[in-house]
Amino acid sequence: MKILQTVSAVSLIALIFLSVAWELWLAPIRPGGSLLALKALPLLLPLMGILKGRRYTYQWAPMLVLAYFTEGVARAWSDTGLSAWLAGGEVALSVTFFLAAIYYAKFSAPSRQA
Repeated sequence: MKILQTVSAVSLIALIFLSVAWELWLAPIRPGGSLLALKALPLLLPLMGILKGRRYTYQWAPMLVLAYFTEGVARAWSDTGLSAWLAGGEVALSVTFFLAAIYYAKFSAPSRQA
């Protein structure tokens, strides 16, 4: 269970950093960065619950990350160059978080603690 919690936390933090770096420095839509970097803000909502191992957060946070998966797939398909690679990284991180979080929620259920 500890490994699932660690993988969830690391992938969520990496997704936050990727979102900010992508839109401000690595491959922004506009030169000099864009306000699209604010897309990382919703990822901060579940961060403390994930770090503290709160099961309820692990239940709802994967649904939030599906939006980032969708954006990553769309931009991997439509963008070129570095932006397409970053979109692929977004997809990989969102899938990693999604799977680790739902399995943590599943295995931490009170019915499984017996």
